[in-house]
Amino acid sequence: MDSWSFKAGDLVTVPNLITYLRFILVVPFVYFFLEENYILAGIMIGLSGLSDCFDGLLARKLNQVTSLGKILDPIADKVTLVSVAFCMLIYMPSLFPIMMVLVAKEFLMLLGGFVMLIRKISPPPANIYGKIATLVFYFSIFIIILLKAVFNIEIVWLTMALTIAVAAVMLVALIQYAVIFVKLSKKDSQ
Repeated sequence: MDSWSFKAGDLVTVPNLITYLRFILVVPFVYFFLEENYILAGIMIGLSGLSDCFDGLLARKLNQVTSLGKILDPIADKVTLVSVAFCMLIYMPSLFPIMMVLVAKEFLMLLGGFVMLIRKISPPPANIYGKIATLVFYFSIFIIILLKAVFNIEIVWLTMALTIAVAAVMLVALIQYAVIFVKLSKKDSQ
């Protein structure tokens, strides 16, 4: 069983600082989206997506992988996704069922992470399914916002298709993480 350990120095590592930036970027994203300034909203979500790509990479490259980072990174993902989901619901209320699937998936992932934290089981690294789901999420939202912001085009079927694609890959990622969670839980109980 891997145990969690937190050190004061973990607060200011380069990857963790980038993760803090992702939390901060949620606020201007929501503000600009609600103000219908879709260009700036798109830039905020684009920056968030780019920073999400680099925090883990830098953590490994700089040898700054921390337990705190393993907790903060997925929470930043969830805060971002839920914020985008609610903004998208304001933009297109017909997406409610799909967005609730995404929110439920994120809630279950958060719950699983909390259980692992309580049981002092180190979380697994992000797997390829999670990375693909995150990439599809950022790409889809960026395309939807870009079309609206730059071309003032709202293609309902494309928005639905991209959102369904996001939900599908996120459900696959959830299933993969559930399998890993069960394996780690069994290993921990032995």
